[in-house]
Amino acid sequence: MAELTVYSTIGVRSAAEDLFSQFERANGHKIAVTWGTAPMLVKRVESGERADVLILSLAGLESLSKQGKIVVGSAMALASSGVAIAVKAGAPKPDISTPEALKRTLLNAKSIAYSEPSAGGASGVYFARLLERMGIAEAMRPKTKFPPAGGFCAELLLTGEVELAVQQKPELLHVKGAEIVGFLPGDLNLVTPFAAGLMRDSEHAELGRALITFLRSPPAAAAFRAKGLDPA
Repeated sequence: MAELTVYSTIGVRSAAEDLFSQFERANGHKIAVTWGTAPMLVKRVESGERADVLILSLAGLESLSKQGKIVVGSAMALASSGVAIAVKAGAPKPDISTPEALKRTLLNAKSIAYSEPSAGGASGVYFARLLERMGIAEAMRPKTKFPPAGGFCAELLLTGEVELAVQQKPELLHVKGAEIVGFLPGDLNLVTPFAAGLMRDSEHAELGRALITFLRSPPAAAAFRAKGLDPA
């Protein structure tokens, strides 16, 4: 029995956990997964760490491909996701239907959570910049709480530490007890594409290719869609 090592962004975790289990059962091999934000995982690979398959943001995968760390032709698009806002299940859903409504809702909120920008997650970096663009970054700073690096903002909803959580939609849906309010309105939203690729000199290249193929199959597309992602 082979052990396939996978570095995967938490952006697809809500769907990928079950898909990995399905693949293991069907093929009789073990998948060892390391989860993190795409930038965290990119840095680890750049520092010399190795995996068989990398599932990252498309930008992260392209960066490693330019460095010669990805097998040419192995990169495949999987799915994409926008940035959403969630509340604790059962809590009132605020109005975020327009940029103006979103601004009012954020200013009226007692507390919010989004990924710490220094951790490099796409939604956290983007949302911090968006607050600056909206002119409310200073007002939001004292009522903002960050989850641990690579963690899920919606978990802070369940503990009552925050009223609103902002992250990729599938990351919010990964936390049972969180309820989606909606995507950031209009052109304020950020859509992040995710892709998979085979790392150069993988010891299990054939198995790695089989996993990537499976992640692009109709059953995988249905799983991604069910967890808030748009299949490629």
